[in-house]
Amino acid sequence: MIHLEGRLDERAQSAPPEERAGLASLRFDNSFVRALPADPSTERRVRQVRGACFSRVSPTPVRAPSLSGFSTEVAELLGLAPAQLEAAELAEVFSGNRLLSGMEPFAACYGGHQFGNWAGQLGDGRAMTLGEIVNPRGQRWELQLKGAGPTPYSRNADGRAVLRSSLREFLCSEAMFHLGVPTTRALSLVSTGERVVRDILYDGHPRYEPGAVVCRVAPSFLRFGNFELLAAREEHELLRELLAYTIGTHYPELGDPRAPSTHLALLEEVCRRTAVMIVHWMRVGFVHGVMNTDNMSILGLTLDYGPYGFVEPYDPGFTPNITDASGRRYRFENQPGIAQWNLLRLANALYALFDAPEPLEQALRVYGETLETGLRAMFAQKLGLRSFHAEPHLHGDQVLPPDQELVNDLSRALGAAEIDFTIFYRKLADVGAPDLPEDPGDEQLLAPLAEAYYQPERVTPEAKHELASWLRRYLARVAADETPHAQRRARMNQVNPKFIFRNYLAQLAIDQAEAEAPAAGGSLIDELLEVLRHPYDEQPGRESFAAKRPEWARNRAGCAMLSCSS
Repeated sequence: MIHLEGRLDERAQSAPPEERAGLASLRFDNSFVRALPADPSTERRVRQVRGACFSRVSPTPVRAPSLSGFSTEVAELLGLAPAQLEAAELAEVFSGNRLLSGMEPFAACYGGHQFGNWAGQLGDGRAMTLGEIVNPRGQRWELQLKGAGPTPYSRNADGRAVLRSSLREFLCSEAMFHLGVPTTRALSLVSTGERVVRDILYDGHPRYEPGAVVCRVAPSFLRFGNFELLAAREEHELLRELLAYTIGTHYPELGDPRAPSTHLALLEEVCRRTAVMIVHWMRVGFVHGVMNTDNMSILGLTLDYGPYGFVEPYDPGFTPNITDASGRRYRFENQPGIAQWNLLRLANALYALFDAPEPLEQALRVYGETLETGLRAMFAQKLGLRSFHAEPHLHGDQVLPPDQELVNDLSRALGAAEIDFTIFYRKLADVGAPDLPEDPGDEQLLAPLAEAYYQPERVTPEAKHELASWLRRYLARVAADETPHAQRRARMNQVNPKFIFRNYLAQLAIDQAEAEAPAAGGSLIDELLEVLRHPYDEQPGRESFAAKRPEWARNRAGCAMLSCSS
């Protein structure tokens, strides 16, 4: 039922066992640095870089790299055989301490709108691409280190990342992939053996934290901001070159990479992919937290896992970002609109290459059309319905209202009490079981949902009655669908996950990883990685990983609100 195009399945097949090998077998083909102009200076000095798409820069070595996390699936995706890999070598290479033959590291130059305002040049301030590999299946993957040292785009920062944020990105990248959400991937998490100073809450209390480097993997890390900066500087010929590269390398099916009609087709496809991504975010309750245009992928992938979070107690206004706490620009319910705003910024960047705005405006409509269709299909799937009825419809002699009313009223009912978003939808599949009495009372109807409440003793009778009334309407709609209960339940459990990467689970893993002595029983990072590989399965014995946020985590930093400090 999930539209797994989000997983980029055509690119994500592993190489057959006989074709997998060690790190020395990686075949680099660095198309980006080959096709586009480089910054003529190789200094790390922070500066404005013009007339170039990137700066050549090497990672800064770290003191004592050690492997803290590793995705064997991503390794196989690259054509590597995990059994032939050594932890020490992985740590050396993917901390940046040693470059492999064929690597040509660089930091990309781009700009962006941050919180709605043009920020000018930004660039890879702590990220460095090591190079692009072509795996045995001919698929192209870019390997990028985050936290590997300063670049010309680091501004006032040190180019490093802390273990806290790196662990969160490593695990969530893989969790999102297995949820079926379009995303970048993560190969490794390397602890550096060094300390990094960060002010986690921006409250004037900086402290030393363990450092780390995460290796991110994607077909490309190109962002809307790559195009915006060139347009803002009126470097139009370079903008055309970047468009030609992007189309020729990542969208060759669109046609002539230099034709204006193909540029429009690119914008349409980016709009479509972005809409698909947003629908998946809304389906699983993911909130990005920093939807600046420099964090928007030209391939429609979830990019840059900073202060993200999953909706736990249902709240359409939830944002995990401390920096966004006052305006809540990037709150859960606002993500579809922000994505549209960001796409308009991308279209504005391309406008300089066109004689009139109308073709671009037409291309932008693809986003709204794809989003509307996708959201309707998504809600039908989450509710276990065969299809989404946009208009009133007959069931026997009964007129049922449009399904959107059901969706809107559910949002209000969930907002009347502190109810866990993920657990509610997972347990909704159990409501209306065949053994339910013909005319059940409110308590009988609500019984399957009991564990979704955070503070059941505080739920008012009015809130319970409102949700029970909604359930009666929902069951009437389900009856009109004429889908057997077991089939509906199975359908819903394919799109409503049991396991998500909750912030408190991340914090537990961080606490363990930061401890001087490893905890008994092995790494929580590895255990979480395994649980998150199967988010839609029941996984007996691992129910604790599906539990709602515990009370101790309600107000703890890292368990609800997060900062950009990494």
